[in-house]
Amino acid sequence: MIRVSFVAWMSFALAGPAFAEDLAFTVVNDTSSTVVEFYVSPVDTDDWEENMVSSAVAPGDEVTATIADGRSVCDYDIRAVFEDGEEAESRDVNLCDLGTFTLHE
Repeated sequence: MIRVSFVAWMSFALAGPAFAEDLAFTVVNDTSSTVVEFYVSPVDTDDWEENMVSSAVAPGDEVTATIADGRSVCDYDIRAVFEDGEEAESRDVNLCDLGTFTLHE
C-alpha cells in the first residue's frame, strides 16, 4: 500500500505565495511505482480537477506542479494514481506553506 506524506521546506525564499497568484510546489515520487496522474482540488470541491502531470513521473523523479486556478485558497486535497492502478490520497493539505510534496511507500 502506498502512503502519502509531505515535507515542508521552510525558507525565506518560499514564504508562501500571495493570494490569487499561481501556486507552485515540487512533487517527489519516492515510491517504486510510476505516477501517471496527479490531481489537486480545493477541499470544498467534490470533483477532482484536471491531471497536473503531462507525462509519467518515474520512481525517484520529481516534477514542479503549478496551480493556476485564480482561487484565493490554500487548502487542497491531493490524489496520485500509479501505473499499477494503486491510488494515494491526502486531504486538507495547506499548499501555500508547502514547498515539496513527497509520495512514499
